[in-house]
Amino acid sequence: MPNQYAPEVLKPRKIAEALGVTPAAVSQWMKRAREGGVAALRNRKRGGVRPKLTEGQLKRLPELLGAGPAAYGFRGEVWTRARVGAVIKREWGISYSDVHVGRLLRKMGWSRQKPLERASQRDEEAIARWREETWPQLKKRRSEKSERSSS
Repeated sequence: MPNQYAPEVLKPRKIAEALGVTPAAVSQWMKRAREGGVAALRNRKRGGVRPKLTEGQLKRLPELLGAGPAAYGFRGEVWTRARVGAVIKREWGISYSDVHVGRLLRKMGWSRQKPLERASQRDEEAIARWREETWPQLKKRRSEKSERSSS
């Protein structure tokens, strides 16, 4: 007769069904627990490809970019993913796609910025004067034409 206080020993297949995983996964967990105890189930190295940039290099990147695009021979004061990728290539010889450079920038806390596309010769005073003087006259003429319309 089984002890009412002892937990029932379940087969890996039953555990897998209950957790919605494969029996092989449960078998691996059980092996890890037998060999390293409960701590072996908690501590697990991340899988996947090792990052090309070290943590130190990634921490240094904002400092390099702080010098501005002109320091690397780019025209204009805008950092693009392609430009940041070129800096990474130049400094450490590591190539990344523009998409991955975007991921690195987000990881650093940089957000995507859309630069204002305005001419450097723009005259704000002349624009304001045009809006106050010329534009109302143009609107007035247009409304007069529409009043005379026969349709």
